[in-house]
Amino acid sequence: MRQSAIFYVVISTLLLAAIAVMVFYNLSYNLIFFTVLAGQAWWLLTVYKVLTDDYTTDKTFDDWYEDHPIGRDR
Repeated sequence: MRQSAIFYVVISTLLLAAIAVMVFYNLSYNLIFFTVLAGQAWWLLTVYKVLTDDYTTDKTFDDWYEDHPIGRDR
């Protein structure tokens, strides 16, 4: 099953939140250090996946926001 790019972004966010919680509760330095290293590697993978994702759309800058179109009656 192919994962979309948003999956990698969500995992990166969860890793960042986990690191903040670990620092707040003053967990062992080694655990925090290796989690930060894993997070950095995951972040690089996330950037690669987002930039190479095969995502296409038919929206243009003329469409602005879908929930509030500006100057166009739909």
